[in-house]
Amino acid sequence: MLNLKMYLLLIAGSTSLITACNQNNTNHIKPVNIQSQAFKEKLIDANKMYVKQESDEIDRYVEHHNWKMTTTGTGLRYMITKKGTGAQAEEAKRAKVNYKISLLDGTLCYSSDSNGAKEFLIGQDNVESGLHEGIKYLHVGDKATMILPSYLAHGLVGDESKIPPHASVLYELELLSLR
Repeated sequence: MLNLKMYLLLIAGSTSLITACNQNNTNHIKPVNIQSQAFKEKLIDANKMYVKQESDEIDRYVEHHNWKMTTTGTGLRYMITKKGTGAQAEEAKRAKVNYKISLLDGTLCYSSDSNGAKEFLIGQDNVESGLHEGIKYLHVGDKATMILPSYLAHGLVGDESKIPPHASVLYELELLSLR
């Protein structure tokens, strides 16, 4: 199966080749019109194909671990592994969490053990959109496991350090406090 980069290169190359072949004067190659509806539709189709492929990979990972995870409308998977008794997280509250962030191959990328607890303003600070979404399912004291597809994590470029482009990430979280 073609990956997204190969598919996009194939589309762009084919479009450029067709454009070049259709011109009478071969000295001037017309660039691909990225504003055209046809090109946009091809990009949307390529993205849908990639999202489906990534979703299937995450589903296999969850099944392999025999986890009973909830899947949200955005594609976030989560499960509460220990119930807390505190307040529920909500928008505009400052959350403090212990965490471990790993790739699905088991590579540990970051953890509060080495970096300290993470604090962020829910819905506003610059953290993964999947973390903003997932934290709202937790109460203070909850521990949870979450899988963020790449488009809810670090997307097309990764974090330019330990998380590569197009990587799904596994979060193990404990919501320590809200204020």
